Amino acid sequence: MLSHDDNAARTRLVLLTLAAGSFGIGVTEFAISGLMPGIAAEFGVSVTTAGWAATSYALGVFIGAPILVLIGQRFEQRAFLLLLMALFVTGNALTAFAPSFLLVLLGRVISSLAHGAFIGIGSIIASRAVPEHKKTSAIAFMFSGLTLATLVGTPAATWVSTEFSWRISFVGISAIGLVVMAGILAYIPPNNTGKAFHFAAEVRAFTNPRLLLAMLITILGPAGFFTSITFIAPITMNVTGTPESWITIYMAVFGLGLFIGNMLGGRLADRNLMALLLGSLALLTFTLLLFWLAAGNVVVTFVAVFLMAAAGFATVSPIQRLVMERAERAGAPNLASAVNIGMFNLGNAIGAWLGGYVISAGLGDSGPNLAGALLAAGALVVGIVIWLQSQKPTPSRRPDAARVH
Repeated sequence: MLSHDDNAARTRLVLLTLAAGSFGIGVTEFAISGLMPGIAAEFGVSVTTAGWAATSYALGVFIGAPILVLIGQRFEQRAFLLLLMALFVTGNALTAFAPSFLLVLLGRVISSLAHGAFIGIGSIIASRAVPEHKKTSAIAFMFSGLTLATLVGTPAATWVSTEFSWRISFVGISAIGLVVMAGILAYIPPNNTGKAFHFAAEVRAFTNPRLLLAMLITILGPAGFFTSITFIAPITMNVTGTPESWITIYMAVFGLGLFIGNMLGGRLADRNLMALLLGSLALLTFTLLLFWLAAGNVVVTFVAVFLMAAAGFATVSPIQRLVMERAERAGAPNLASAVNIGMFNLGNAIGAWLGGYVISAGLGDSGPNLAGALLAAGALVVGIVIWLQSQKPTPSRRPDAARVH
């Protein structure tokens, strides 16, 4: 029989393994912003066209997450996580050695298939591994892998791309996946499948309008800052006037903002989720508007990159828990959890596409900041609607409907 210390140590190793997986996933998702100039130059395409390397990944997550979750119900949990990481390694290796831009996109899609299912199922594993009062913090800890990816992994990948080749960066990302596979074998226990999967109940969870509103915030909020950060290279090089080598520094500042925002959001959400949510979205909207108006100022650019990351990511783990809890009341958290990750990446895809569109439409290299501000403002409006609904009295037959966690 395991002692309390043994159980605590095992829990830490499980959470660390999940965080390591999200770290690798975060590097391959966010590093593309700094690798796009090299990809565009090698294949002779515009930076806007190279942006499809980000868009295709995000769309792959959005489409692949629910499909992979359904497929995963046929697998033992640890075996399924290993399959997801195998897809991750294969996709990134294909991208690294792709002889054409089309195969780069194919590699991005293959690697994206691991994203939603891994983080969605990982969120459930993390929340069930700890006591009730630590669930949001546990989810935030797993998401810290994503934030550390931008703080450490993405700047490193961008530096390698600038100094050597973007291909070497993707080789390194594939290696991270191999390390995570070893961690899964060593620390994730087999047959830890949790509750049985009931397809009808999982789908029925999506009839909850407040669940859908929460997912709408998941789409619009990340889309706001991703619209800007996807095109951080042209914004800072052509508007702020800083050299390409500074992109590594901007991405490090962005990663620091994500890390701090994630940790604060995970802790403060247990006190007052709606205050955190509305305040963060308001700050994100203001920051992106300021960035649009004053991107020519280096100080404003650094502050804006930090704040939009912190404000945008402060909402991620609380919204993930909100979605999981609303779906779990119907005994159906699996599909909703993974689909919400897909919604996050749908927001990323919308942001990447919209940023390229406004530049092509002649709104200038700083145009993505304005587009992002409008998306963030839309998320704020949805958040206000959720808050107003939570203030309304509800019939006693549905005592849980008035609660907003």
